[in-house]
Amino acid sequence: MVLDKPGKASYDSPASFRIIVLLKTISKLLELVMTVRLSAIARSRGLLHPNQCGFLPGLSASDACLTLMHEVKTLQRPRLEVSTLFLHIKAGFDNVNASTLRARLLASHVPSYMVDWVSSFLSERTCTLVFQGSANISSPVSVGTPQGSPISPLLFLLYVAPLHMSVPRGLMVSYVDDFSITVASHSYRGNIHRLQNLFATIAAKGRDIGVSFSVPKTEIVHWLTPSQRTPPSHAPIELVNHLFRPSQVVRWLGYWFTPTLNTTHHYRHRLSLAQAGFSFVKCLSSPGAGVRPFLCHRIASGLLLPILTYGADLLTPNYAALRGMNGFWHRVQRWTTNNFFSTPTSILSREACLHPIVSYCRYRRRLAALRVACAPRGANPASARLTQSFPSLSSFRAQDSSRHLTVGLSSVYLPLSWRTKVPSPPIRKHLPVDALAHLTLPLQQGLTCLPLILHAPPPTRNEHPPHRPHEQDLPGPPVPR
Repeated sequence: MVLDKPGKASYDSPASFRIIVLLKTISKLLELVMTVRLSAIARSRGLLHPNQCGFLPGLSASDACLTLMHEVKTLQRPRLEVSTLFLHIKAGFDNVNASTLRARLLASHVPSYMVDWVSSFLSERTCTLVFQGSANISSPVSVGTPQGSPISPLLFLLYVAPLHMSVPRGLMVSYVDDFSITVASHSYRGNIHRLQNLFATIAAKGRDIGVSFSVPKTEIVHWLTPSQRTPPSHAPIELVNHLFRPSQVVRWLGYWFTPTLNTTHHYRHRLSLAQAGFSFVKCLSSPGAGVRPFLCHRIASGLLLPILTYGADLLTPNYAALRGMNGFWHRVQRWTTNNFFSTPTSILSREACLHPIVSYCRYRRRLAALRVACAPRGANPASARLTQSFPSLSSFRAQDSSRHLTVGLSSVYLPLSWRTKVPSPPIRKHLPVDALAHLTLPLQQGLTCLPLILHAPPPTRNEHPPHRPHEQDLPGPPVPR
């Protein structure tokens, strides 16, 4: 099925459409079973890079964004200039070569029946394009993985895993086909030279496996600190005969980042999307008629609230953002309960049974903190950047973490310990991962480490209280103690 991509200026090019493959349900079940088995083997055999996120168990877009934010803040502590290059693989799923993927699986000693299954899945395929005015003609497909299959994202991750490489004083993290390369040095000019060399290396690796990067979706950001006095750098970067100037706002994985990592622009965009959805939903229920109140409650909690608070697990809204979000949420609550506009806002949340925005954002952030604290260190790049003093079952930590650069800094630049509360005024702050770890302190009462290991060991046999059986339970002579 051919679907047009929203937001395109023109639909004269085939790149403005997306092809979704409609497969049989029974085949999707078999592909899902193979996905679970192959992902476990890929982790154990090292076929996936630790910084690859997306379509893997226990990983999401928030993990990739948290890892990026943490490394940027860490590299800024020793007063280094930090820059990030955002890349996007062009038509990634359509360029997966079955023979190349088979050779990679065989070289990693994946069971032969799995390799044969993957080869059979990617070979001898046909496709019929269905859209208005087209004839139902079947055409052979020699490369690519079908979008819409449960196993296609995993196969693509295995295919592009060789593109990852270690970056000294930097980081490379990806989410499926979206890559980010972060570097740090004493000047933005030095960062540009490093990014050009790294892009040449990753582009050469991409040519070896038949993938390339999209030029229109390439962006660069020169990060700043809120207290930085120097003017922002406008130094561009030249890649593949194209000049890319630094962006003031970058949208990556649904998060809107500014050079100072200010959250105002992100929540302003989320508010505009929620308002657009609300204006459409209001047509379903006019005051006093239409959809019943409990259905309005479902729409508000299941549709509008996730749109409005997307990113609250990582980005804390400031006062200006909260004021706009609260004003919109009060209108939603009045629409849900059909109350008058003169109703006090303090009782709207109770009447509508909808959480206030402040408490809900705090709840989302605590859930994210618990998730990072309990995630396996070897599979989650954000959890692998927890400090060594954090109580954990695993001692594994990320090898490409830049935390060692903060050792020996002066008191102003030294990050706070994850156990310390942020002072007021906040002269020193936590690193992003440490700030989430601090939220788990109330949950660690009586625990040795996370996830949920009791402080006190179970009592030994001699410590158990003596059991005094009842006479009716023991008809014979008393049992010796």
